[in-house]
Amino acid sequence: MILRYYQVRKQINQIKDAVVFCLALWLAHWSRVTFTGQVPGWEKEIEPFTSFLPLYFVIVPVVPIILGMLGYYNRPFITRRLETAWILLKGCFFTTVGMILLMFFLKESLARSVIISFGVISFVFSFIYEEFRRAIYNSKLAPIRYRQRFIHIGSRCDTSWFLKNGKRALHDEIEVVAQVELNDCAVAGLVDLLHEHSANGVIINAKHIFFGEIEKVVQACELEGVEVWLVADFFKTQISRTTFDEFQGQPMLVFRSAPEASGQFLAKHFLDFFGALLALLLVAPFFGVVALLVRLGSPGPVFFRQQRCGLNGHPFTMLKFRSMVSNAEQRKDELAAFNEMSGPVFKLTNDPRVTRMGRFLRKYSIDEWPQLLNVLRGEMSLVGPRPLPVDEVRRFDDLSHRRRLSVKPGLTCLWQISGRNDVKDFEDWVRLDLEYIDHWSIWLDLKIILRTIPVVLIGTGAR
Repeated sequence: MILRYYQVRKQINQIKDAVVFCLALWLAHWSRVTFTGQVPGWEKEIEPFTSFLPLYFVIVPVVPIILGMLGYYNRPFITRRLETAWILLKGCFFTTVGMILLMFFLKESLARSVIISFGVISFVFSFIYEEFRRAIYNSKLAPIRYRQRFIHIGSRCDTSWFLKNGKRALHDEIEVVAQVELNDCAVAGLVDLLHEHSANGVIINAKHIFFGEIEKVVQACELEGVEVWLVADFFKTQISRTTFDEFQGQPMLVFRSAPEASGQFLAKHFLDFFGALLALLLVAPFFGVVALLVRLGSPGPVFFRQQRCGLNGHPFTMLKFRSMVSNAEQRKDELAAFNEMSGPVFKLTNDPRVTRMGRFLRKYSIDEWPQLLNVLRGEMSLVGPRPLPVDEVRRFDDLSHRRRLSVKPGLTCLWQISGRNDVKDFEDWVRLDLEYIDHWSIWLDLKIILRTIPVVLIGTGAR
């Protein structure tokens, strides 16, 4: 299925699931209140529903994340009942257990029977929806509601490639009602096929040598009001995603190997600003204490400032609480022979430049707190590849490593939740950063933030 349709459908399903789970919580509370006093042992008065409303702030963002991690949104359009039920069962279980644990840590004494009922009702509602969708798909409404009829135009080898690689999408939602070779394609004959099959669209899969014929097909479909999908494989790319845009009224193909600016990007900006602001308000009362400990630990400034590479390599001044002696940069060359990290970056276990207080600050990432100011200034993000010093970026011997600079650097990323300094190979570090870039979504950012919290509190992998 075309990526744009898939993304829209995924977002709609995420909203639908959040609404279903929210409705299930209300129904669980309503049923518990309704049957109070009618079942032995249930005479205890239940808290008003307003007491449960804060749980919605957990349900709405977390449910789509959990279901997404379980592969719920990446399934074929119609999946085996047992597989669907198993995914939903795990999703409802993890959500229910998470809410119970949250109430335990927050010392909320809300009725756990309501939460357990919520999990059961969520599963039932979600599975009923899946069965309803399955019934419609297998009914006579399916060709109208789900399947689109397309005519495929291309050379014989292009047609074979398309049918082979598009088998899953074709089976679920697209039906190829006719296949025509481009060099045999007459506009009049194509129009007859469009009328005969009531086609929803035309897919053109051909090389650039057929541009003249392609233009005629597009013009014919334009008059018919029929969509044309042109497979833009004129240039062979390895990782770039091709999108369509417009500049001064002229259509343009855009080749992009970094995340596309979209509504999710706007959500990321809001998350960065308000998340950093909230975190800064929480830790600000301790800034003075940390600053005093840094000054008492060793002579020198409280803050460490260094030029790091930001978006697309643009340098900016990154802030940290100083965790090393004041002449640490000057001593870096004499320790270069002991570098434990491959590639252009420098990492050393038991670095002698780190102060006693600095080891504590680093272990719990307290030295990174001032970077919340970098996030508020728009130089960094909460989640993104860690910014490297300018001189280390200049030493990149593989230009493909610079793609990690295609997004804003962040406080945390996949590297931080995958062992932090236990990762010794710079290639592995870059691989994790590029994996983040290639699979970026606002849900992935939230997942990384949630996984970073216990890593920081425990001090996993830090030195």
